[in-house]
Amino acid sequence: MRTTFDPELTPGARNAVRVCLNIQPHERVTIITDRDCEEIAASLVHEVAAVGAPFAAFVLEDLGPRPLVDLPAAVAADMEQSQVSIFAVHVQAHELHSRMQMTDIVNRRRMRHAHMVNINHQIMLEGMRADYQRVDRISQKVIDLVRVASEVRATTPAGSDFVATLNPAYRWLKTSGLISPDKWGNLPGGEVFTTPGEVNGTFVIDGVVGDYLCEQFGNLKDTPLTVRIKGNRLTEAFSEHKALEEAFWKYTHTDENSDRVGEFAIGTNVELKAVIGHILQDEKFPGIHIAFGNPYGAHTGADWYSSTHIDVVGTRFDIWVDDQQIMRDGRFLIEA
Repeated sequence: MRTTFDPELTPGARNAVRVCLNIQPHERVTIITDRDCEEIAASLVHEVAAVGAPFAAFVLEDLGPRPLVDLPAAVAADMEQSQVSIFAVHVQAHELHSRMQMTDIVNRRRMRHAHMVNINHQIMLEGMRADYQRVDRISQKVIDLVRVASEVRATTPAGSDFVATLNPAYRWLKTSGLISPDKWGNLPGGEVFTTPGEVNGTFVIDGVVGDYLCEQFGNLKDTPLTVRIKGNRLTEAFSEHKALEEAFWKYTHTDENSDRVGEFAIGTNVELKAVIGHILQDEKFPGIHIAFGNPYGAHTGADWYSSTHIDVVGTRFDIWVDDQQIMRDGRFLIEA
């Protein structure tokens, strides 16, 4: 694995290792990367080594062909010895199963895990330089409100208008960038999420769609995708960009629950200034995003499953938690 990297990556890498993961010298770390993200991984390795923590680093192409069918055995075995793991990989289509195998190990062993899917230089210089103590403070305020709420209502100038009825049996999770054994987190961080009881209405996706479709279609500001949801199921999806419409519809009909809203989330990374067309960072942008498919039931308590999970992001939200407005035109009203 390479050892040289752009020094501009250092602040973001240091934030990941020392603040978000709070890695200690006595903890073992598993670092997983690929050729596309190897330079970023090198900056992370440098920071782990500077802390003094023992580690092993794996480049996926050295272990087998891509796309991955399963998590490589050598990676799985190493994770069984570690307290912390970092996944900085440019994922390929149809690799979600292998990532689920990885997070199964993380969940079972209660590891602190940084999920940096499709991380790139821009995100390392933007989202990964956020003040995560500030992001955590606003995340805590939001989760304190939604945990006792019955519903969340949202509208946008683009035409989103929907209501999420909340199920008190499902847990809310905070992934503010400060990662704990309770829930592994994406980096950059900044969201609170649950599995909704039921979502109904219209969601205009003028931000991005997730998984491998994000790289293909990018920022949807000029060609939004509009979806209609009834009884927590996707009933319609339409866009002037027909390739996007068709690809999204196909993805969300992979299995019997791929069209079901599995995640309802509020982005809380108030350090982000604009959507950049990259789901890893954009789903943390202040506002609402939902995901169709897997509900992360091990964390939320949802008792159903899907083999797929695709996030969709909108912009410029007005949000009400029960009768209290917490966001106007994409800006939180509760931070001060």
